Amino acid sequence: MLTNDEIARYRRHLVLKEIGGEGQQRLKASRVLVIGAGGLGSPLILYLAAAGIGQIGVIDNDTVSLDNLQRQIVHETESVGRPKTRSAAATVWRLNPHVDVKLYTTRLVAENALSIVGAFDIVADGSDNFATRYLLNDACYFAKRPLVAAALGPFDGQLTTFRAFETDEGGTPRPNYRCLFPAPPPDGTVPACSEAGILGAVAGVLGCLQAVEVVKELLGIGEGLVGRLLLYDALQARFSTVQYGWDPDNPLSGKNPLYTDLSHHVTAKAPAAVPQ
Repeated sequence: MLTNDEIARYRRHLVLKEIGGEGQQRLKASRVLVIGAGGLGSPLILYLAAAGIGQIGVIDNDTVSLDNLQRQIVHETESVGRPKTRSAAATVWRLNPHVDVKLYTTRLVAENALSIVGAFDIVADGSDNFATRYLLNDACYFAKRPLVAAALGPFDGQLTTFRAFETDEGGTPRPNYRCLFPAPPPDGTVPACSEAGILGAVAGVLGCLQAVEVVKELLGIGEGLVGRLLLYDALQARFSTVQYGWDPDNPLSGKNPLYTDLSHHVTAKAPAAVPQ
């Protein structure tokens, strides 16, 4: 049940017929795992906390640096040098004391991915490297958890949702990250954020959209982004959507899958950084 304080806090949700009291209680009972407390994770964590998500898991093994603050708004100047997980948790608790924050100040690896992912209802990927994205995709597939994934460029971003453990109305498997991107780009072709730069507010746009899609998935409202890639071009002030589908040749969920667990990630190379 919602307390009197929560009823007052979430009043603008309670008057929405798509949410109401039942929906708000569902959000309160929900557990969301956020991968990365950086450019995407910052607005995502803040809006999930403000929305009243019962438990937010945050996994990040980095510390706050001064050059993070241009886009990573869950942190502040006094947080420089602190673990990002603890900095994010402190901000969440100041914003909404009703939210439980579970911290993982570590790196997501094959050895811990399934146990961490399996402890939550849905996962939101704000990671900054391809190795983590493929690992998380595979872990969510095996753990049967929805995955809302976003990525950033200097003036652009993309967002989609994966429910690859399900089939569509016709019995066709739903797509996953490997259907959309069969292989990572060659090393050195995608510059790191420190090299390419990024307009900080672009991370805010995508992180906020990611929070919207997480809430929609939890409540089962609206049309999700399964099989649709939402593209944002900040310079042109334009959104567009690209359709994509299941790849029967993908090694995870194709007709002849090669992967039956996460062991193929154990000896993977260290991930190359991409913009966040």
